[in-house]
Amino acid sequence: MRPAHGIGGVEGLPLDGELVLQTGGVVVLVSFLAVALLWKRARYAGPVGGRPLPVLPGPAVTALRAAVLLLGAVVVGVGLLGPQDPAANPAPRALYVLLWVGLVPASLLLGPVWRVLNPLRLLSGLLRRLLGGRLPAPVPLPHLGYRPAAASLALFVWLELVPPWRDRPAVVAGFLLLYALGHTGAALRYGERWFDRGDAFEVYSTLTGSLAALDLAGGRLRHPLRGLAAVPAGPGLVPFLAVWWGSTVVDGLTGLPGWGGVRAAVGLPAVLLGTLVLAAVIGLVGVLYVVATGSLAAPLATTLVPIAAGYTIAHYATLLLVEGPRGVAQLAGAVAGDATLGPVTAVPLPGLVAGVQVGAILLGHVAAVVAAHDRSVALLPAHRRLADQVPLVLLMVAYTMVGLLLLTG
Repeated sequence: MRPAHGIGGVEGLPLDGELVLQTGGVVVLVSFLAVALLWKRARYAGPVGGRPLPVLPGPAVTALRAAVLLLGAVVVGVGLLGPQDPAANPAPRALYVLLWVGLVPASLLLGPVWRVLNPLRLLSGLLRRLLGGRLPAPVPLPHLGYRPAAASLALFVWLELVPPWRDRPAVVAGFLLLYALGHTGAALRYGERWFDRGDAFEVYSTLTGSLAALDLAGGRLRHPLRGLAAVPAGPGLVPFLAVWWGSTVVDGLTGLPGWGGVRAAVGLPAVLLGTLVLAAVIGLVGVLYVVATGSLAAPLATTLVPIAAGYTIAHYATLLLVEGPRGVAQLAGAVAGDATLGPVTAVPLPGLVAGVQVGAILLGHVAAVVAAHDRSVALLPAHRRLADQVPLVLLMVAYTMVGLLLLTG
């Protein structure tokens, strides 16, 4: 089993590749010209606002976190002690499909859902109360920003994409266990705020969830771009987004038919080559963004979130639709004592998948263009707005073309 894109993949999407590429570039350019000419004042700066909604009561949040913690313990236990065949063990699909891929649509629908469900918040709170006075008081977080989350995400995507043993249940369980110990220990030292910036999965969900109209954690119905504009752009946010988007590009790149020939021609060990390619693409994504935005790199960083979320949905659409239900059934079977992987019961129509993929990429890039222009209007004088945005828009066009190219093969 390849624990990323390629599980139950749909090939031969009924799309004209050249036409799709041309359409994508035109859509991004036209959207930029439209907002540049018509959008004269910032509309999304300031308070998020929105319509208040009932907030989940504390006991309900605690119960949800306890359920996820119990489920996580089952995954780790079965991963370490159960059969090491992924077809008979739910650990790989639980991590690579249900958590990594499933968090994106869940967060787009419900907001920063992992902040509500994060079992490590419950675990660290319980340990702090149990240890009592033997723990030092939480210290203020140093000026690390999102760097711990970026490092954690880089470690995860390396595991997901590079080593050939990435789908071994014991490896997956070991990663989950070490990840939980590391972040729980950090939360005991720095307080619960650690998860806001340090936990890769919570940051991943929070950034994606900033685009949701429904904010389950905050209890409000809001404009999605107001939620995006309210995300604090701390240090390390650009590296985090570069790791997120770059790793998904690498997954698409290594899935192309010619990648095996490239790997054979280079002659490096597979793990070394995969690590170098992953690092190079992530670095290239980050450097190109900083060059295109200059001094605005930090304030405009969150405008990359719609691009990353859109491409993640597009790239992993087939994986989620085909392997998601199987992963849920396998995990439920593990709880009941039988984790045998069931057969593929449904394969989505290629035309439907193609529409979702192309639509997600284009919608993500258009939202990014609008968000970037709105932020630029708030930050720049009128005579600099257009010229300073052109490099970023050209980069977004390039990102659109790359994403569509990888989808169409």
